[in-house]
Amino acid sequence: MSKSDIERMARELRAGQRVVLSRAITLIESKRADHRRTAAALTQELLKDTGKAVRLGITGAPGVGKSTLIEALGSMLTAQNRKVAVLAVDPSSRRTGGSILADKTRMAKLANDERAFIRPSPASGTLGGVAARTRETMLLCEAAGYDVILVETVGVGQSEVAVADMTDFFLVLALPGAGDELQALKKGVVELADMIAVNKADGDNVARAKLAAAEYSAALHILTPRSPNWSPPVITCSALSGDGVPELWAHVLDHRDKLTASGELKARRGEQQVKWMWTMLEERLFEPLRSDRALKAALPRIEADVAAGRLAPATAAEQIAAMLAKA
Repeated sequence: MSKSDIERMARELRAGQRVVLSRAITLIESKRADHRRTAAALTQELLKDTGKAVRLGITGAPGVGKSTLIEALGSMLTAQNRKVAVLAVDPSSRRTGGSILADKTRMAKLANDERAFIRPSPASGTLGGVAARTRETMLLCEAAGYDVILVETVGVGQSEVAVADMTDFFLVLALPGAGDELQALKKGVVELADMIAVNKADGDNVARAKLAAAEYSAALHILTPRSPNWSPPVITCSALSGDGVPELWAHVLDHRDKLTASGELKARRGEQQVKWMWTMLEERLFEPLRSDRALKAALPRIEADVAAGRLAPATAAEQIAAMLAKA
């Protein structure tokens, strides 16, 4: 694609043309070398048009109601004339069907909203690769005029860390019940949280939700906050009825105002940019291990030799590095 083609694509994307945005994201997700070069040039062209959106990461165990909450929050925001993009980080989606975004019918109302854009996670790949492509997709959406980016993680493994590293505000969704639920919520996830929202606080669950919120609040008090300028609140909400959703959004905006005023938001985004540069470089350097036939064929033998004690790990690493250099 020529420079003029890239510039035209950038103009059309800035104008909010959804078809062009989808095409641009397909380029971002492609593993073809020419597509990657085009995607990199397009991202560079659009860089000055990014960075203005509210970036909100959302996690929670399966069944906690992420899809319902995303639809409730997204619909509330589009009703306020905001443009909302919903993205996912789920490298295991093909195997497990884990991503809520794998089935847009679970957010049918939002999927049909002209002010909303929903993009599932790439179908397969390593966490680093999927997350890096999701992050670049986020930048394209910002350039296309989407002023709220919701990034969802399936809630397992290290995907929470990846999403926290590409967003400004990290929301952890929890279920009523406290006790066992508190034990099930990983300490590392709680430490990343900018807010915990106990969902499904409706009907007979209201009392249990309030008890759970008190338990989570007590747990947060003994952990060091992620930011010196923000104390993570714990709220109850019902994605089904919409109760608590406006309060949730108010906390997100309050957090943004405080971190912007202190300069922390700008510093954090700068650190994220550098971190994602190294993540993408690492993904690129290791790509031949997944795509080069000779390398893929040699790796099982090398691993077997290391496991059997016939080959030292250091020697094996040297052999693989030499093959990578030739790939």
